[in-house]
Amino acid sequence: MRIRTLIVDDEPLGRGLLKSLLAEDPDFETIGECANGAEALLAIRNQSPDLVFLDVQMPELNGFEVLAELSSEQLPVVVFVTAFDTFALKAFEAHALDYLLKPIADDRFFEALKRVKAFISGRESGEFRHRLLGLVRQVSQSTKYISRLAVESAGRFIFLKIAEIDWIQAAGNYLNLHVGKQSYFLRGRISEFEKNLSPEEFFRVHRSTIVNLDRIKEFQPLFKGEGLIVLKDGTELAASRSCSQKLHALLSAKL
Repeated sequence: MRIRTLIVDDEPLGRGLLKSLLAEDPDFETIGECANGAEALLAIRNQSPDLVFLDVQMPELNGFEVLAELSSEQLPVVVFVTAFDTFALKAFEAHALDYLLKPIADDRFFEALKRVKAFISGRESGEFRHRLLGLVRQVSQSTKYISRLAVESAGRFIFLKIAEIDWIQAAGNYLNLHVGKQSYFLRGRISEFEKNLSPEEFFRVHRSTIVNLDRIKEFQPLFKGEGLIVLKDGTELAASRSCSQKLHALLSAKL
């Protein structure tokens, strides 16, 4: 019996990679692809897949929120896929069957498939569902703010602590992360990335700019309510009128 598999990833390239790798193992059958959490929730309920490769970070409804909406009887075997070392890998190891970090290495993917096949051939579904529900509860009860993330630079995989980021700039479909004299690009939308940042540490000063509050040296009110932010390294950033008043109040409260 082939293992009926659903692929969930908000990036077409990510879905394509998973599908092509999965096609190399005849024991697996791809029954569908989903680009967001809402599609995934509907597909899991309607198609009852044996296995789901589930992206953690998706707009509107993330991977954990998808699982939280399912009853214990509806839960499939799940292999999480994430670009962020966000939800503590120890939690994955304790509760999930497996997880894959982006960019996904071929050998690591096939290692996950072996684990899936070994588990499904002799698993006790009740025990697995109990573990998966434990992960959902743990994540729901803990902070949703990320502490570090992984970025690719010059062919290398670099882990960044969120606190090291000075400011973030939207650049089309990418984010430009400014860390000291270095810049790193990460695919994503600034509105979605903002949700992963603690408001105690980061503030969106403009529709295209988020700043680390600890990096701000001074704030200068300008004409018509707009403002100028000067960072400790001398970088100057514009603050929109709608954000300037909130930022001024926030900085005053931190003093």
